[in-house]
Amino acid sequence: MNSPPPKASLVNLKRPCMKLKTLLPLLILALAVIGFMALKATRSQPAPVVIQERVWHVETQSIQPETLQPELTLYGRIEAPDRVKIAAPVSGRVLNVLVRDGESVQAGQALAELDARDLQPRVAQIKSDIERENLNLANDRAALKQEQQVEQLALSSLQRNESIQAQKLGSQAATDTAREQLARARLSVLQRQQAIAEAPSRLAQLKSKLDEAQRDAERGVMSAPFAARIGSVEVAAGDQVTPGQTMLTLYPADALFLRAKVPVPQAEILRRGLNDGTPLLARIEFNGKTTQARLERLSGEADARGVDALLKLDASTTQIPVGSLLSAQLALPAQDGLIALPYSALHGGTRVYLLRDGRLHAVEVKRVGEMRQGEQSRILLRAAELVPGAVVMTTHLPNAIEGLSVTPVQASNVPGEARS
Repeated sequence: MNSPPPKASLVNLKRPCMKLKTLLPLLILALAVIGFMALKATRSQPAPVVIQERVWHVETQSIQPETLQPELTLYGRIEAPDRVKIAAPVSGRVLNVLVRDGESVQAGQALAELDARDLQPRVAQIKSDIERENLNLANDRAALKQEQQVEQLALSSLQRNESIQAQKLGSQAATDTAREQLARARLSVLQRQQAIAEAPSRLAQLKSKLDEAQRDAERGVMSAPFAARIGSVEVAAGDQVTPGQTMLTLYPADALFLRAKVPVPQAEILRRGLNDGTPLLARIEFNGKTTQARLERLSGEADARGVDALLKLDASTTQIPVGSLLSAQLALPAQDGLIALPYSALHGGTRVYLLRDGRLHAVEVKRVGEMRQGEQSRILLRAAELVPGAVVMTTHLPNAIEGLSVTPVQASNVPGEARS
């Protein structure tokens, strides 16, 4: 049998294997590095990146200052300053109401009537008072003649007694009695004459009351004082009313006004126009129809919201009910040097952009008003830099800033559309 190798021989055999295991990873790593360097050295070089500024395509408009008439949008309520209240002339019961809310009536048309039995007794009573006063006057005149005769008799009696007493044939008591009777007779005559003198005054007072009673009786049938529209009816047949109680209201349909607030600066412009006699007209849209109105006057007081303006509607306008809330386009007096632009040209409410050498230049503007050109509404602006021939960007760019690069394009189908 062969004997096992010695331990020293086994150790010598393991050493080359351990060295190989240590060098193999290093060899693989070296080969990988060499391969990476070779690939990096042989790769293709990319083209250099050139950074270009973005150019925005916008719509533009060449401007030309003009003499234009701005429009001011107003919001207000329809009013009837000449509204009339029909009130009960006396106490009574409503017999009939002949109209309803919103009805149109003609001048003289009956509106409501009170029960005549509540009105006629007063007329009859005053007539009887007048007849009694005439009878009293006739009696006073007849009685005056009798009392004047009694006065003459009392005077004759006094004269006789004085003559007898002068002859010392009569007593002083008889003379005093005769003098007293004469004084009473004269007092009666004086009172009767005063009653007769006051009779015309009393008759005049009674006749005035009779006229008033007859007028109230005639007003028992209440009629329209002019062609009007019924505003509201506040009573019904059978109601008991008192003197002065409102029964219904009406207003002339051809005298309607729109009361609206106007800012103070525009109010001064309108006031100058009114003083110059310039007709200031407005358009009002109601129920799909256009109604014309004319500025009649401005209030003499102002508040935080502005000044009240009263615009009288066209006389043919009768279908708009009082109290309606409407808007109106009021034309201001014409002004020189105004620019009309679409609303998309305005940025931030007070700024537009001019195109200069392909870049935007911001210009602060003053809003004067607006106007309608065909079916489109345009805003009217004024600024010293808006000179004839200047080019304004009409596309609304949310990111528009000073110096932004842009290029003009033809108008697109969608106003204000930005292209890039």
